[in-house]
Amino acid sequence: MPFRPLALPGTRVTIMCIPSAIFLFTLCPFARVLSFPGTWDMLRAYQDMREANYIGADKYFHARGNYDAARRGPGGAWAAKVISDGRENFQRFTDRFSFGGSGRGAEDSRADQAANEWGRSGKDPNHFRPHGLPDKY
Repeated sequence: MPFRPLALPGTRVTIMCIPSAIFLFTLCPFARVLSFPGTWDMLRAYQDMREANYIGADKYFHARGNYDAARRGPGGAWAAKVISDGRENFQRFTDRFSFGGSGRGAEDSRADQAANEWGRSGKDPNHFRPHGLPDKY
């Protein structure tokens, strides 16, 4: 798989991953070695989701990122859980302070977490793949 650079600083992915990255790479040194490839898998899935910009594909990319990371072993599964939980908690926290919220709500957050768990458990992420999503993803 070819290397794809991360999003530019200041973009949404950078802001949303800061708390997870601090924990993964500063506070838990042992996790640096075990979780690093899984972290890249999660970021790659997020970038693909943003690039695809395809309505209804959110759950697929959640499941795929977690699936790819978990296939790296226990460290990857751990990184996937920390990043997924952190992202959902951060989203819920910021929704309280934004006018009208993100429009997602608790039900969508639970569905995201179900897709995350589906992927982490090794189940096929294509279960969530929407019809018409380009084969590139």
